[in-house]
Amino acid sequence: MTEEALKAVRAQIDAIDREVLRLINERGRCAIEVGRIKRGGGTDTNFYRPEREAEVLRRIRDSNPGPLASADAVRIIREVMSACLALEQPLTVAYLGPAGTYTHAAAQKHFGNSASFLPLPTIEDIVRQVEEGTASFGVTPIENSLEGPINQSHDLLFASRLQVCGEVVLPIHHQLLTRATDSRALSRIYAHGQALAQCRRWLSLNCPQAEQIALSSNAEAARRVSSETAAAAIAGNAAAALYELPILAANIEDQADNTTRFLVIGSNPVPPSGDDLTSLAFCTANRSGALCDALQAFSSASISMTRIQSRPLRQGTWEYIFFADIVGHRDEPVVAAALQRLAQSTSMCRVLGSYPRAII
Repeated sequence: MTEEALKAVRAQIDAIDREVLRLINERGRCAIEVGRIKRGGGTDTNFYRPEREAEVLRRIRDSNPGPLASADAVRIIREVMSACLALEQPLTVAYLGPAGTYTHAAAQKHFGNSASFLPLPTIEDIVRQVEEGTASFGVTPIENSLEGPINQSHDLLFASRLQVCGEVVLPIHHQLLTRATDSRALSRIYAHGQALAQCRRWLSLNCPQAEQIALSSNAEAARRVSSETAAAAIAGNAAAALYELPILAANIEDQADNTTRFLVIGSNPVPPSGDDLTSLAFCTANRSGALCDALQAFSSASISMTRIQSRPLRQGTWEYIFFADIVGHRDEPVVAAALQRLAQSTSMCRVLGSYPRAII
């Protein structure tokens, strides 16, 4: 009786799989037709539309009836969209390499695995390749919940005329990768400097004898450890799989809610999606109350600011530039009016981009 019941349910699953496959291919044919229409019209050549993708994925998340978790439903539909977009026009996405870094994982999370990914050694290279058109988009880390801002990313974004087109929020879980079977036998631990800092307490308790060596990325650490003995790398699951390294200790970060935020950069501005952020940079006069006066542009309009930080302007001693994120799109009338007021009360104001909020 049990075998007959299982056979009936499996037959139902097979029928559903055939229908899912038919519908996915029908969606693919629609994507090809969209590409044909765009090429024929000659007016809309932006095949990847971040605001459109965000609207679709939010709708999936908010209307999902279960039992599939909403995060899983969003991930599946994102991969379907990625495959269909590749039928229209393949995307090349530059990221901070090598393969297996957290930036690589963020790029895959945002664009799906049907995009073509271009690993680059520095954030400056990412910006340059997008500016030159070699890459359609770039993904770069911008801040970590434990270690704070990535200063180089801020400086390069300000210096470039590229637009921020999206954000990715990625929970960071560090694994200790090694072929050794005992952490007390380790003499060297390789990782990016931020990863070492994020695991400082765990390392001091469990590997006090090991020398900590900072490298350009955690994936590079894993690559090096794959050919060394008595050494370990701190990296993610993707690097462990890529370099076939066992995980000696899992989730060794000092805080469980360790999260890194990444920005997607591209050449074109993004229209409103209905739930957006705007990133901007501005300078104020070096006088008492100048920053408070500037921020009145947002508080008086009831616009929420989600982040603000300062960086040296590098054009004079003790001169600073402020980077901020606000809720809303620069094309929304209330936000546009607030940005205009900010520009009037500052010596420099530039919108770095408006883009959909991350769908976590």
